[in-house]
Amino acid sequence: MVAEALPTQNIIAVDRIENNALVLKSGALRKILMVLGINFDLKSEEEQNLIIFTYQNFLNSLNFSIQQFVHTRKLNIEDYLTKVAQLQNSEKNELLKNLIGEYKEFVGSLVAQNPIMSKSFFVIVPYDPIGLPQAGKTALKKFTGLFKKEPVQTAQESPTSIESFTQLEQRVDQVTTGLSQIGLRVVPLNEQELSELLYNLYNP
Repeated sequence: MVAEALPTQNIIAVDRIENNALVLKSGALRKILMVLGINFDLKSEEEQNLIIFTYQNFLNSLNFSIQQFVHTRKLNIEDYLTKVAQLQNSEKNELLKNLIGEYKEFVGSLVAQNPIMSKSFFVIVPYDPIGLPQAGKTALKKFTGLFKKEPVQTAQESPTSIESFTQLEQRVDQVTTGLSQIGLRVVPLNEQELSELLYNLYNP
């Protein structure tokens, strides 16, 4: 007898997306920020030391935990190659047409042997209303720990109250300011982007 597979909704601890934030089944809130990186290796030694020092001060200034993760995905360039093929077919100049064809074959062969990977960097800002267990106390906790099931809330405060979201946004502002001082651009994910991220994470 084959056991029936559980729906994904029963496995992850995300209850819903509200006000551009994840609301966990425990009532805890999570805001996910996309961070656009900088090329650290191209910086001078003095600039690198300044970045490290500023980042260290940023971490020491926080009175709550944050989690960081890198999402790596293989890029699909089939649409790009199709557009190149269409450009080749519409080209009247035979020399340019042959060059475009060689370029398409080169890119297709290169990607087949060396898959192109895209990396996205994220920071997760938590807020656990009073009475909820604090998640992610250790810096080495895995990203999947964000979505593990938590004990039932015992506090009287509503997890989706205006105050809860206000507290979360204050933390987001603090993190955004700290990372911006390092030269990093921070973009909070909206509801659609959060849905797409969760889908991609659980459907690699």
